[in-house]
Amino acid sequence: MGNSSHNTSFILSAYGESGQIRYFCFTMTLVLYVGIIVANSLLIAVISVERTLHEPMYFFLCALSANELYGSTALFPSLLVNILSDFHDISKLNCFIQIFCLHSYGSIEFSDLALMSYDRYVSICYPLHYNRIMTLNKACGFLIFIWFFSMVRFAINLTLTVHLPLCGNIIEKVYCDNYSIVKLACTDTTVNNTYGLFGTILGIGLPLLLIFYSYAKILKICLNSPRQSQIKAFNTCSTHLVSLVSFSIGCLFETIQNRFNMSHIPNEVRVALSLYFLICPPFLNPVIYGVRITKIRATFKKFLCMRKCAPQSDSTTI
Repeated sequence: MGNSSHNTSFILSAYGESGQIRYFCFTMTLVLYVGIIVANSLLIAVISVERTLHEPMYFFLCALSANELYGSTALFPSLLVNILSDFHDISKLNCFIQIFCLHSYGSIEFSDLALMSYDRYVSICYPLHYNRIMTLNKACGFLIFIWFFSMVRFAINLTLTVHLPLCGNIIEKVYCDNYSIVKLACTDTTVNNTYGLFGTILGIGLPLLLIFYSYAKILKICLNSPRQSQIKAFNTCSTHLVSLVSFSIGCLFETIQNRFNMSHIPNEVRVALSLYFLICPPFLNPVIYGVRITKIRATFKKFLCMRKCAPQSDSTTI
């Protein structure tokens, strides 16, 4: 196949022909996107307004929701447009912007989950020294670092991809991703693959190492603690573990699809698996944390009560 780097757009071939069902898919996708925006925005608002929630743990949770809004916004508008369109193409510029946003979203998500696991480790293993070890300034510094580092690290990766001469413009997905572009290259991609592996170790390997270390220490402490302390530690960590496992499974699905031939799997299943880590965690995380964490649940109930009682108080005064 000849060099086609002069093409100004890519074709997203995984959409296929949806016929009249496209309107149902559009409606469900729109509802899901609105749900993600509302749930995450509400969680951020509750944490921001309630001063008793101004602790490192909740700052990390707030950053997690902000990142999920960032990742979802990189996916859903394009997804909604393409569902209704007969031509599923995307300009090179928009494709590369989407790649940058989605890949940096994944790296930030893992890093934030690692910080949350470290916070739980300090809280459970060093409760008397927690306020000294994990201050708000440190928490903000960690968050600024992981956002900056993740974006700079992947910007280098994307720069290498942008300069590749391409021998095609068909991406077998419903969104753009870096590896799909690299596979279209007409030239040797050893540098891209090597840096990609290095970036994966930094962006995923190191956070996972911190997560495993934190939970190994937590498990060691729990095994030597009374049953009541074990239950308390489990309740503290269970929500984070659900988020971590859910996101890790989604990333595993995506990695398997990128690295192995999945043509024997129905297209609908492949699309669902590739969208899992971009849809399920952003929607489920704020719901799970809002329901499971007592302080957030109590604050939300307090705001609802204030909202309901305010008109009644006004009418009584009148």
